Amino acid sequence: MMKHESIETNAGLLIVLTLAAISIGGLVEIVPLFHIEGTVESVKNAEGKDSVRPYTALEQLGRDIYTREGCYNCHSQMIRPFRDEALRYGHYSLAAESQYDHPFQWGSKRTGPDLARVGGKYSSAWHVQHLNQPTSVVPESIMPNYPWLLETDLDYSDLQGKMKALKKVGVPYSLTKEEYAANTDQFGEDVAKLLDINRAETNMVEQAKKGNYDKNPAKLSEMDALVAYLQVLGTMVDFSKHDEAEFVQFR
Repeated sequence: MMKHESIETNAGLLIVLTLAAISIGGLVEIVPLFHIEGTVESVKNAEGKDSVRPYTALEQLGRDIYTREGCYNCHSQMIRPFRDEALRYGHYSLAAESQYDHPFQWGSKRTGPDLARVGGKYSSAWHVQHLNQPTSVVPESIMPNYPWLLETDLDYSDLQGKMKALKKVGVPYSLTKEEYAANTDQFGEDVAKLLDINRAETNMVEQAKKGNYDKNPAKLSEMDALVAYLQVLGTMVDFSKHDEAEFVQFR
């Protein structure tokens, strides 16, 4: 029998055995995925359309800012299927809710609370104040201030380019009439309009004006985009309309 010391003192053998162990572990995790019918839940609304949609142009820009500022380092976006998690944050996260995230923001560290269902939990004014000066609304918070979000104009010069790049990795934004029609069938007419790359800037400005997320209608700021993103998190699936057993088969 080979002694452990022999492996540790032989660099070449150690490398080969390490690669073998990693390969076996990877295959054990990956192979089963090819033998199950689906891992992403099919979530439909009352009209029979997909409930979970890609982010709008404004929400996607907000997500980019969220990523740029490193918010994911302290906030996860994945509620685990445990009782204590459900009591604090709500229904456990579905794979479907992250299917258009590139990359996903699941995370594993919670210096701050999980944000998977933060949308609609607070007003937009609360989010603005919280991001500008966190301790003004949560005195014990150790979150840094982000005052520049209110002061910085939103840069959307490459908006269509970003959406086209996401389209290449599977996000169903539309460029052609055929793609628009497919989105209408899948998500409904109202959502299909928001996913049209040709109308990206118009849709973004209209949503920002209607939502007035930063409470300054005269300015389109990075705060507008970030709050728009936060306010949509966890709002696409109405769990009161679904039976619990409907999603268990995918766990």
